[in-house]
Amino acid sequence: MLNTTMGIRGMVTAPHHMAAEAGRDVLRENGTATEAMVAAAAVIAVVYPHMNSIGGDGFWLIGRPGAAPIGIDASGPAAKLASRDFYREHGLAAIPTRGPMAALTVPGTIGGWKAALSHATVERGRLPLSRLLEPAIALAREGVPVTSGQVRVTSEKLEELRDLPGFSKTFLDASDRPPECGARLRQPALADTLEHLGSAGLDDFYRGDIARSMAADLDALGSPLRLNDLLEYRPLTVEPLSLRLGRARLYNMPPPTQGLASLLILGIHQRVPVPDMDSPDMDSYRYVHALVESTKKAFRVRDRHITDPGWMTVNPETFLRDEWLEAAANEIDMTRAAPWPHPGASGDTVWMGAIDSQGQAVSFIQSVYWEYGAGVVLPATGVLMQNRGISFGLDVQSPQALEPSRRPFHTLNPAMASFDDGRHMVYGTMGGEGQPQTQAAIFTRYANEMMPLQKAVSAPRWLLGRTWGDSTTDLKLESRFPASLLEQLQAAGHAIETVKDFDSMMGHAGAIVRHSDGLLEGASDPRSDGAVAAG
Repeated sequence: MLNTTMGIRGMVTAPHHMAAEAGRDVLRENGTATEAMVAAAAVIAVVYPHMNSIGGDGFWLIGRPGAAPIGIDASGPAAKLASRDFYREHGLAAIPTRGPMAALTVPGTIGGWKAALSHATVERGRLPLSRLLEPAIALAREGVPVTSGQVRVTSEKLEELRDLPGFSKTFLDASDRPPECGARLRQPALADTLEHLGSAGLDDFYRGDIARSMAADLDALGSPLRLNDLLEYRPLTVEPLSLRLGRARLYNMPPPTQGLASLLILGIHQRVPVPDMDSPDMDSYRYVHALVESTKKAFRVRDRHITDPGWMTVNPETFLRDEWLEAAANEIDMTRAAPWPHPGASGDTVWMGAIDSQGQAVSFIQSVYWEYGAGVVLPATGVLMQNRGISFGLDVQSPQALEPSRRPFHTLNPAMASFDDGRHMVYGTMGGEGQPQTQAAIFTRYANEMMPLQKAVSAPRWLLGRTWGDSTTDLKLESRFPASLLEQLQAAGHAIETVKDFDSMMGHAGAIVRHSDGLLEGASDPRSDGAVAAG
């Protein structure tokens, strides 16, 4: 078992060690947690391309001791040309999952970096943008060793990706096969793009040379995105949703993310009546069963109501009221599983956290949706485009019906918590529907069961529904759970599937906690290629 990493001068956790180290180095130069996160975000886009890209979206929670955090919604809307008629006129009954026509939403993550740095500048940011992007530029130009996870994903998705524009040239070897683990991946066009942004400024991605180059390539390839879509893009500063839970206040992102579901799982779980049931491993059964049943309640609310706030008919905070949470909890049967399956949402993401020596804390998530997103690499800039827009539907009755300029539903939801004793926590994971479930497991194990932070991340996890790389919607549990627990869950009516130990489908999680005396504790997921780096 890994031990919890400790430090004082600042800390970064990421699912790839090079990203954590890049952020750590910024902290050592007295940069803020926000500046460290931009450096880490740029590096992770280079070294983990199967999980994220600067052609994707991002979400931020930025907080500091004694103040409520701010949220940055750096998700992109659908192109103005991206209407239901547009796809039907091209003879399509559904939005393609890959290729240029799957790249129909503005990539927002670079705008999020700019917005986050504007807050850092107000407080005490001081490092130039060129310095923050320098590690990513060098890694893209000189190359990075391909991870085993990237090899696996590339091999599994090869047939649907290899013929897409720019994919083979960028991510396959000279024989058009997935590279071997440890082979060097070079991305010179992406290096040039990051270098240009470092000198011209991040706004160039939307209103400068990079924007014009991207728009020309997108138009030529057949995407509905145009230059005007980039020119008009602005990220949003939003108020996070929050929930009081015991001796802590939890924060998460508002719609169009599933942040509400993450808070609902924990809010319902806290209120579930726990009967006295004496038998071996009953404590484990009560814990897992109650969280899984709370997840079902939360996901039904999410899928019925959560979308672009401009299209919503309810206030999400309605569901965070005590009376609603109590009623939902009282409907849970602790002896029987509620009906399932339920349509799942896949996702492909990275979560990273940072806290600096002054207590500024960042919980950040960046994604291209599916593995490698749309699979399209723009030739002039080396930007891999996301396919987040495929979560829209072409049926006008769909709760996520495609409309020009509408933002799609997002599984992305970075989490943060402030404890009454002065501790401040950032935590999160990748993994589609697994994100809120893993967040619930990490928080309850750390805050309620008082597990050491790294143990809370490493401990065996479960997943109800579908996540990246998987299509089934039953209840999956890692094989480290005791057989008696599996038997109890099956007896209660859960459809159980056992998966391998430390399975990547359970997400690449992480967490950092800062204590009131300045002590920092950090955890990284052994299921990933990640690390905790202390300043």
